[in-house]
Amino acid sequence: MIDIHTHILPGLDDGAASFDDTLNMARAAVSEGITTIIATPHHANGTYTNTADVVAVHTSSINDQLLAAGVPVTIRAGQEIRVHDDLLDAWNRKELLSLAGSSFVLIEMPSSRIPKSMIELVHELNILNLKPIIAHPERNAEVVKHPERLAELIEAGAFAQVTSHSLLGGFGKRIEQSSWSLLKAGLIHIVSSDAHHIERRGFRLREAYDAIERRMGEQWVSYLQMNAQSVIADEPFHSQPAAAATTDGVVRRIISYFYKR
Repeated sequence: MIDIHTHILPGLDDGAASFDDTLNMARAAVSEGITTIIATPHHANGTYTNTADVVAVHTSSINDQLLAAGVPVTIRAGQEIRVHDDLLDAWNRKELLSLAGSSFVLIEMPSSRIPKSMIELVHELNILNLKPIIAHPERNAEVVKHPERLAELIEAGAFAQVTSHSLLGGFGKRIEQSSWSLLKAGLIHIVSSDAHHIERRGFRLREAYDAIERRMGEQWVSYLQMNAQSVIADEPFHSQPAAAATTDGVVRRIISYFYKR
């Protein structure tokens, strides 16, 4: 398995605080069957600033240390980039990282709302041949109330990543319901852990895939796992099983799904 959203690098944000934390997380990931982890420390969220060069150096160092410790997992570099006014200029200044050197970038919206500039930002990133993946939209209050607004962002060229803990009820019942509704409506393209700490917030990726298989079938597990592989390979995402909600008439379909079922 591949995990594209984690906070495994030590001392950079509210994730792993020390190498011991990182080592414990890496061993836990291996025990779940995770072979590749993209480290995505918070960047430009008002609390943490982790520029591309800093993340790259830390990632290289951690890979060396995990290799020496005999832990068979590969860490790739990335960032969880908060939407901010300077984002495009920061990309041009080479302060930002895509995920594992691909054309995919992990973008975080504020938890309370969808920024007014989001559709424009998605368009601008697409012009730069970048594919924005919106981190954990199921935890965004505006998306929970108005899922059709996430559909509009996807129609504009964005993708969306749900968190394993959200699917499993780790953030409460409402977010759990939102997660499954978005997934069933075809608005989720990838699952990741957003792991921060082995005890406070571990991976639970295998557990999430097992739940998806029970509720939606093995074809959805394959689809989501292949998309994670596509990030690493820098290839287009795969077609969704059955009638994807992200084809023609996406907003109409989503409105129908959420409000007329």
